[in-house]
Amino acid sequence: MTTTIINAEVVMQELEALGKERMKKIYISNGAHEPVFGVATGAMKPLVKQIKINQSLAEELYATGNYDAMYFAGIIADPIAMTASDYDRWIDAAYFYMLSDFVVAVTLSESNIAQQVADTWIASGEELRMSAGWSCYCWLLGNRKDVEFEESKISTMLDLVLNKIHDAPERAKYAMNNFIYTVGLSYKPLHEKAIDIAKAVGLVEVKQEKTKSKFLNAADNIQKEVDKGRIGFKRKHVRC
Repeated sequence: MTTTIINAEVVMQELEALGKERMKKIYISNGAHEPVFGVATGAMKPLVKQIKINQSLAEELYATGNYDAMYFAGIIADPIAMTASDYDRWIDAAYFYMLSDFVVAVTLSESNIAQQVADTWIASGEELRMSAGWSCYCWLLGNRKDVEFEESKISTMLDLVLNKIHDAPERAKYAMNNFIYTVGLSYKPLHEKAIDIAKAVGLVEVKQEKTKSKFLNAADNIQKEVDKGRIGFKRKHVRC
């Protein structure tokens, strides 16, 4: 960057310069709406390195309603500094799944209140809150040590998925199906139960507005990881 003063206006200018029409079309096809620049996530990294963590700047950028700025806000946010009401405010502004599941849920997963906030969202009955809550658990299970979770709680959540997934809102179905898969892959104590639940759930039909229904199959995906010898896999980092 050419300037040493990094504020929201400068970041917005930098993001706009990095925007590509092709990426913008992809984001819009997935549910983003204007304003959006179309910045590839990898292109943000030099800017992230310069800014590092800056919660006040993250709040300013998230409040713009610009998809790229909101995504960038998630990378530079301080998850520990954010309160439950901060996360509620962020999820209120997350208008489609790429924000709810890959910005808000990811940021929440690096906080100390991740499980309690996610539990509230899962119980809300609201599509994107539910989706973010289940997704947060996926990020948590895929990153944190198994001992950080109550086995009985995760087991109860698997039972909840079995009983509710087929009647859940469409985006929540994706996240709930991914939860079964993530438990099967990354949480060894309940690997076998996740396989049993996945088989009992069977194919999950997700209805899509513009195309035919999509069918999700957690059992097949867990088996692929078993075949690759990846059971117990944990990510080193959740945010980029």
